[in-house]
Amino acid sequence: MSSKPSIPKGTRDFLPSQVIKRKFIFNTIEIVFKTYGYLPIETPTMENLSTLTGKYGEEGDRLLFKVLNNGDFLAGADKTALENLDSNKVISSISKRGLRYDLTVPFARFVVMNQNEINLPFKRYQIQQVWRADRPQRGRYQEFYQCDVDVVGSESLMYEAELVNIYAEVFRKLGIKVRILINNRKILFGLAEAAGITDKFMEMTIAIDKLDKIGKDGVIKEMADRGISEDQATKVLSLLNIDNVIDLKSAFLGLEEGTKGIEEIQNVLDYLDGSVPELTFDISLARGLNYYTGCIFEVKVDTSSSGHPGFSMGSIGGGGRYDNLTGVFGLNGVSGVGVSFGAERIYDVMEELNLFPEDVQKDIEVLFVALDEESHRYAFKQVAILRQAGIPCDLYPEPTKMKKQMSYANARKVPFVAIIGETEREANKVSLKNMVTGEQSDVEVSSLPSYFVKK
Repeated sequence: MSSKPSIPKGTRDFLPSQVIKRKFIFNTIEIVFKTYGYLPIETPTMENLSTLTGKYGEEGDRLLFKVLNNGDFLAGADKTALENLDSNKVISSISKRGLRYDLTVPFARFVVMNQNEINLPFKRYQIQQVWRADRPQRGRYQEFYQCDVDVVGSESLMYEAELVNIYAEVFRKLGIKVRILINNRKILFGLAEAAGITDKFMEMTIAIDKLDKIGKDGVIKEMADRGISEDQATKVLSLLNIDNVIDLKSAFLGLEEGTKGIEEIQNVLDYLDGSVPELTFDISLARGLNYYTGCIFEVKVDTSSSGHPGFSMGSIGGGGRYDNLTGVFGLNGVSGVGVSFGAERIYDVMEELNLFPEDVQKDIEVLFVALDEESHRYAFKQVAILRQAGIPCDLYPEPTKMKKQMSYANARKVPFVAIIGETEREANKVSLKNMVTGEQSDVEVSSLPSYFVKK
């Protein structure tokens, strides 16, 4: 007996109704990207593991999907590592490729390899799938789409402000009330300076990044596990209570790196001049990826009384400035900044909050139904004419019982049904039924293209 079919955990099938809604999200985002002058690119599903490893921190490296070498991959395996059950060394000998973890590192590789084909500053957007071997849960999958927008080749903080505007515009168009959080990795380094733990900067940021999930006591314990004393951790947490850049500036007196981070944040705020009320400074925002060097961003659903009260979801977007990412591929001095939209979580938010437009499911304008064989062939010709005019339409495959055909029309959520029988055929008309209002009227077939263009 054949086994029951299944798909890998953390992946999903999408029904037509779901794909239509997802495309609505992608199209909304893409239109905004184009409006701001960004150009599309695509990169391979697989990258060399040497491209991916070491760019996301120790936790990110563990979540990389590795692809086995072609052929007899065990022939080239490290035999000693196999005997010692040393999985890390075994993997390096049997796997040279991996599925992309995000779109930013492949983009940095792309810039280096195509530097003679692009003009700097280069503004790109990319909407493709990524894979992470994470534990599946609500809003978190192992296969998912990212919608990225980046610019490389400029250190201007104008672009940080532009990306904030892109975030605000996209989520307004989607009807999602959000909070756009901003911080700066230099400010985080200032926290480490103030606490005397610059040598533990990465350990500190990894712990801070979990503040929302594990609370202050959990962060102190996490830091202790990473070699940071309780006094030092307490100092960091006390600074995290500061919620504005003015007060923070006085706390960072004499700390060059932290002060520079504050100046960069202020520069972005000056560009925006209060035009994005969704934007909030959050000193605890850390973003756990190693490659960020300046401003960092995260977008969360607004759960205040004026937003979407009672709704819970993790971040639905994030990004930041990365000054050194192309340098690891041999091209120094090319700064970049970008943000990503979490398409899967955005879909879940819109579905749960009922934010999709009522007509988003409409796939065709009109369904033709026929009452007899000759009318069916006549309808087939009329469908072809409408399609040539660019009007989406369809024909039920056989002239069966009217109840069956109309049930199909309802299931497809078709706004109009064109009924053709002997009477209509001989008069070169259709009986056009509005499936919303129930109204029905005769329309000349020659008038149908203009009728639906006006609609």
